Amino acid sequence: MTQTPIPAGKVRFFSGSSNVPLATKIATHLGVPLETTHITRFSNDNLYIQLGASVRYRRVYIVQSLSQPVNDHLMELLMMIDIARGAAASEIHAIIPYYSFGRSDKKDAPRISITARLVADLLKTAGATHVMSMMFHSPQVHGFFGVPTDPLSSRMVFKDYLSNLDLSGAIIVAPDMGQAKSAARFAKTLGLPVAAGNKERISDTEVIISGVVGSQVKGHKRALIYDDEIATGGSILELSRMLIEEGVEDIKVLCTHGVFSRNGLERLAVVPEITEIITTDTVQILPEKTHPKLTVLSVGHVFANAIRHNINRESLSDLFVFGE
Repeated sequence: MTQTPIPAGKVRFFSGSSNVPLATKIATHLGVPLETTHITRFSNDNLYIQLGASVRYRRVYIVQSLSQPVNDHLMELLMMIDIARGAAASEIHAIIPYYSFGRSDKKDAPRISITARLVADLLKTAGATHVMSMMFHSPQVHGFFGVPTDPLSSRMVFKDYLSNLDLSGAIIVAPDMGQAKSAARFAKTLGLPVAAGNKERISDTEVIISGVVGSQVKGHKRALIYDDEIATGGSILELSRMLIEEGVEDIKVLCTHGVFSRNGLERLAVVPEITEIITTDTVQILPEKTHPKLTVLSVGHVFANAIRHNINRESLSDLFVFGE
């Protein structure tokens, strides 16, 4: 199918410093140049940013994952949005492949911030007219934004990759009930049974999984653990231990956002039954941080397709995280 070309000169595409490789892939898929962004620091550590091309009366797209160092990358994004607004951009689209603050989505202790909502408010205040992201930590995060927001799904990227593998006797397992609905949608696309762990979080690095809900794990030799994000890997390790006790011999771990903090990747890779860890490039993984068990799939074409639909004023429903 012939794709409608992006109107020359009417779009400006920029990237912050968090994930330039993904921004480059998106721009390449769209057939538009990735403009230069000058980012330096003053002697007092304040950021200095300048967009390298005129944005006056143009649609501006800014790609920035909120990965480590998260607060620096957030400040870069807010400043770039503010710059575009002050330079009379007609639209400002914040493309945030990984919205890390989405984990702070509820008030589950006294005197804490629902930071996912706070950051959403900051993006609007800075001047964003539209937000696009992928696989929010929970559905309610979508409702925190005061501007149109598109939560994209990575499911089809995983499905395309897994379609070339032997999945006979496999079961999809979500680490907790919060991811159960998303895992069920994914299992439906693959025609596999689904289960979810009954998880209790003790701390940022420690969890307890007391059992699984849904399909019986016993009798399955293969399992696909499906999650939105892996940081330290604590939940995945605890769930893997339980699956192995139930007789699972081959575990593939899938997550959209491979954060892998505090040696999370190494902790998972050392488990013999975990044969592959599959993630996407929403978070940039440096070459020195990779591992033979790690497979990184690109979502550049997913964002490019969504942006193209956006420019052409077409529906994005088929690309949404809650789509079938």
